[in-house]
Amino acid sequence: MKIGVFTALWQDLPFTQALDKAVAAGVEAVEIGAGGYPGSQHTPVDELLDSAARRDDWLGEISSRGLILSALSVHNNPIHPNREVAQQADETIRKAVRLASLLGVPVVNGFSGLPAGAPGDSMPNWVTCPWPPDFLEAQAYQWDEVAIPYWQEAGRFIEDQGVKFAFEMHPGMLVYNVETLLRLREAVGPVLGCNFDPSHLFWNGVNPVAAIRALGDAIFHVHGKDAYVDPFNVAVNGCNDAKPYGDILNRAWTFRSIGYGHGAGVWKEIISTLRLVGYDYVISIEHEDALMSTDEGLAKAIALLKEANITELPGEMFWT
Repeated sequence: MKIGVFTALWQDLPFTQALDKAVAAGVEAVEIGAGGYPGSQHTPVDELLDSAARRDDWLGEISSRGLILSALSVHNNPIHPNREVAQQADETIRKAVRLASLLGVPVVNGFSGLPAGAPGDSMPNWVTCPWPPDFLEAQAYQWDEVAIPYWQEAGRFIEDQGVKFAFEMHPGMLVYNVETLLRLREAVGPVLGCNFDPSHLFWNGVNPVAAIRALGDAIFHVHGKDAYVDPFNVAVNGCNDAKPYGDILNRAWTFRSIGYGHGAGVWKEIISTLRLVGYDYVISIEHEDALMSTDEGLAKAIALLKEANITELPGEMFWT
């Protein structure tokens, strides 16, 4: 399994400097934003779509440094109730999918998006419980009238391009856990899968190992990111927390570098289980630790992943 990095943490640096930082850090792969929330500072999408020579040059900057491009990432909301926001997100996704196909990149990462709770609403609505009964009506609308029809059509386009789309199971989106991911995948097909990020699962009380076993070959890509769940704050207010990320002392949970939310034993089990279900691609480190500098957090994450990684399998595995 290769260790990679999501270059969004160096979004203020030029493309080549970000690649140099990745090489200096000792990773083997890069995941690069192509629009949406991570932006496209390192990916001139329209130029690359228009010119094979430009694509060759751009990919050459990556390959000449001994790196591979694991995924393009476009995190946005293509089913937003604001039609202009949704259309722009859809166009961005389709451009990223076309570009991934031209570049030979197997997967584009993103979100499922989140619709309104009813026709005519102006803001997305994340339903977290079944009562009052209005919430179940909202969920039925979101799934049956918005999300499934959109992703069925988008899924056909993605499949025609020979690419797969991986949802990050993210609270605040319609797909936020194993059950919701598999529900949308069943409705659309195996072109949709998972960009497995355990950080969001930790604070929701999910065991990542159990989630990996349930997802199996639906895992297309993996993010390396940890979360610390503060037992004292959770004991008072629970895990669902909308306080600013910078209010770490009072939050129920916070994103941490790998090893600072859960130890090496947990990450060894995660990696072993990924191998168990057949995943042998990239763990792309996403640094969002407010208590560590980018360089320190990335270095500590890489060191722990190298300790936990399984780099060579026996010729005949006991579970085959």
